Amino acid sequence: MAIGPDIALDLERFGFAGGPLLFQDLHLKVAGGEVVALIGPSGVGKTTLLRMVAGVQGGFAGSVHVAGKPADQAPRSGMVFQDARLLPWLTVAGNIRAVSPAMADAEIDALLERVGLGGVSALWPRQLSGGMQRRLGLARALSVNPRLLLLDEPFVSLDRAVVRDLQALFRQVVAELRPTVLLVSHDPEDAALLADRAVILTGRPARVAGEVALAGPRGPEDVAGLVARIRAVSG
Repeated sequence: MAIGPDIALDLERFGFAGGPLLFQDLHLKVAGGEVVALIGPSGVGKTTLLRMVAGVQGGFAGSVHVAGKPADQAPRSGMVFQDARLLPWLTVAGNIRAVSPAMADAEIDALLERVGLGGVSALWPRQLSGGMQRRLGLARALSVNPRLLLLDEPFVSLDRAVVRDLQALFRQVVAELRPTVLLVSHDPEDAALLADRAVILTGRPARVAGEVALAGPRGPEDVAGLVARIRAVSG
């Protein structure tokens, strides 16, 4: 199975109108099939970087390439947001078809099975628990592009038990599909559990304060050690 695309960000400068520079001389490369966690405080620009990779944020000096193409000319990314952003007037299947209208019923059912939502295609979003809604958000992202996933704080505001279930699902999806993933989080533990590498952002304009390789075992003691390393680099 083909792995996901590589990503290259070479940002000379970017700032929102009337505000200070958000990025200046910021460079980041992500290998195909790599899971990279972007760690940093609120307002440092993590979500903006995701939007640039998705090709929906312009106005910057520099370049953002996905598989060698400018991001706004590359295939759409699969995005998972801080909240599920489901359309309440559509069923579960309808929410997937809203972003992937060509999907057949059988394909939608198979996708829902993959994320642990088998048999719920006819339900409404209000009938789903918070964890189920996040699973549907992941299914919707996979329907758009299973090779490139952009996750913006996907585990916030959920009970820890639900988070653990979703993290296990994420690991399963990554193992099966080998996508390229950018995971935005404020929690170093998300990176320690799920990513191949953590990139720590800080400052204004934002800079890369450091990186932490996260390969190897992921038992509780290993994760605690990785979290400590990320926090040390984060200051």
